[in-house]
This record gives sequence, C-alpha cells and structure tokens, in this order.
Amino acid sequence: MDLIIRKENPEDFKAVFKLIEKAFENERMSDHKEQFLVERLRKSNAFVPPLSMVAETEKKIVGHILLTKLKIKNEHNEFESLALAPISVLPEYQRNGIGGMLIKEAHEKAKELGFQSVVLVGHEKYYPKFGYKQADLFGIKLPFEVPKENCMAIELTENGLENVSGMVKYPKEFYE
Repeated sequence: MDLIIRKENPEDFKAVFKLIEKAFENERMSDHKEQFLVERLRKSNAFVPPLSMVAETEKKIVGHILLTKLKIKNEHNEFESLALAPISVLPEYQRNGIGGMLIKEAHEKAKELGFQSVVLVGHEKYYPKFGYKQADLFGIKLPFEVPKENCMAIELTENGLENVSGMVKYPKEFYE
C-alpha cells in the first residue's frame, strides 16, 4: 500500500471528522465524541497545525493524528509538552501499521519544532512499542482517574522529561 503522511489541510476537515467518528464507533473505552474534540482543538491556542497529520492512500484519507500543546505544572514550575489525542485509522485499514507510522512521523515533526515530550492516555500494550512509559515513572500525574498503566509519556529528546514533574493541565477544550 502506498501511503503518504502529510499535514492536514482545511479541505480535509470533513473527511477527518467522518474518519474519527468511524474509527471510534465500536471502541468501548470511548465517549464517541473524539471528532468534536478535534474540531475544538483546531480553534484553540493549543493547536499546532503541522502536528495535525493525515495518512492518505489512493487519494483517500485513512488515518489522522493530532498532537496539541499542554502544560505540566508543579508548585514551582510549568513545562510545555504535547498531548497525543486522538489517533484514528479507518477500521478497514487498521492493523496495517498506519497508526504506528503516524505516531513516528508526528514524533519527528514535534521534535523538529522543539517539543521534548508527549503525554497520552491509551492502550498499555500498544504505545510502549513506540517508547512510551508510564507517566508516573517521570513524576507526571493526570488530572482524572485512569489506571496508571494507561497514562503514558515519552521523551522525544534525550532527558526531555528530566526535572519535569507535576500535574498535566490539558487545554480547556478537552473538557467542553
């Protein structure tokens, strides 16, 4: 399969909305509103346009990933990081490595842009393949109840989370 991973463009928004809706349709750990979250995040200060990417084959968008800015705060400092949320692949294209390619490409682009880390809530068996570790190992906590094995972070640069600890502060759009 010839796959192109590129920056999402405004003319992709409608196809991406439907793709996300379809990708999460049968996901039991979902509120089935991820497509609306992406719409809100695109309009927010947390949005970094080059970090909204699509996977395309034969002129059809089959995957999407979004990394947006977040803060990690403790009583002394505030650190910038990224949230990976969501990543979506059309059901009929899943299990072909497209999600993995999107993650790797998004990590590279984020690194080029100077970001040092990414935080996510996700499947504990999937994301460690890409270098994610439990966030609590870095001293990072999430602001809601989720099993600790599902709260993960990755250093995009060597020691990217060294001396970083605290509570993740997601953009308000995550809560609307």
